[in-house]
Amino acid sequence: MTGKYLFWFEELGKEHFNLVGKKCANIGEMAKIGLPVPPGFALSVEAYKAFMLETNAVQEIREYLKTFAEGPKTIEQFNEASREIRKIVEAKEMPGEIRETILSSYRDLCRACRVADVAVSTRSAGPVSHPGQYETYLNVKGESELLDKVKKVWASSFNPRSIAFRAQKGLPLESDPIGVAVLKMVNARAAGVLFTADPNTGDTSRLIVEANWGLGESVVGGEVVPDTYILDKESAKAIQKTLGQKKKYVTFSDSGIAEDDTPAEKRSTFCLSDDELREIVKMGKILEEYFGVPQDVEWAVDQDMAFPGNIILLQTRPEIIAPRQNPVDQVVDYMMKLF
Repeated sequence: MTGKYLFWFEELGKEHFNLVGKKCANIGEMAKIGLPVPPGFALSVEAYKAFMLETNAVQEIREYLKTFAEGPKTIEQFNEASREIRKIVEAKEMPGEIRETILSSYRDLCRACRVADVAVSTRSAGPVSHPGQYETYLNVKGESELLDKVKKVWASSFNPRSIAFRAQKGLPLESDPIGVAVLKMVNARAAGVLFTADPNTGDTSRLIVEANWGLGESVVGGEVVPDTYILDKESAKAIQKTLGQKKKYVTFSDSGIAEDDTPAEKRSTFCLSDDELREIVKMGKILEEYFGVPQDVEWAVDQDMAFPGNIILLQTRPEIIAPRQNPVDQVVDYMMKLF
């Protein structure tokens, strides 16, 4: 499989982490075991490498980095380097073979979805997980916009944090190959995350679901107080339901996405039915059992589909459990938050 630029998700599994990134490989794994995921494809790390070499971006970045006597060292220098390097990458034309590979697959996806210029998301997928570090673009429509957003995802591997990390570890600064997931957008009525263990306590007998109206970015980004459901894992029964404020929600705009005020009637209503909640929990338990560790799962409820086919999984990854703190540290953390 090495040297290939593009794979449909059905071709992938967890053995392909280094080939297309963990996000893409895990989407392929979910599809393999029969769980519902959006149709789409993955660009491999080889596509990134070929783009950087064929456009001469790698050499231009090396020449630019020589303007720093000892390499970037300060926050200001990392920010400056990020801006300039991203300009170099984003200004390049997509090389012919990579361009045609992406566009022919996008056309196939449009035909399969029976939609001209079907809306997709372009999401980074690193061989090593860096949640929230690279960029995602939603509601991407049309061939030229898709090519542009793929380049922007690649360019986001040169964000200041990533450059600083590579400098600290003595890694090359001019390249950090990542994959890109291209998925059909879900017309989400509601979306959010599922933790198959309590992320604060590590309690594996409970599951936590957080949800908001619209797309899931408001929940994943921590920008709103979502509806929160705490459930017993064995019975899938709700232990506690907390209605979130949900003051804002993310929805589609003509191009990309927009954040709108949530209508009053939706703020005062839970955005998941009991049946939808049980279905999300069922899928989370399947994923935890399959991967063998608690999972952090992103999901959406497609308003164009009927239950239970309207529950779509967007991503899964091993859950990060907060380390347990002694009582003194808990009090200090609480006081610092108040401060």
